[in-house]
Amino acid sequence: MVAVVKKEKCTGCATCVDICPAAAIELVNDIAVVDASGCVDCETCVDECPESAIHME
Repeated sequence: MVAVVKKEKCTGCATCVDICPAAAIELVNDIAVVDASGCVDCETCVDECPESAIHME
């Protein structure tokens, strides 16, 4: 499983960037982008996203 960002819901707050223990998320043009090869399937970003813009697939 890997974290996936719903681009239309992401506000670019960077909460996920700050809390990702694997440093697998970055902001690109103010939208969170997940590096699937670095994602460790911990779901921390899913739990912490204030916009519910991230889910696991």
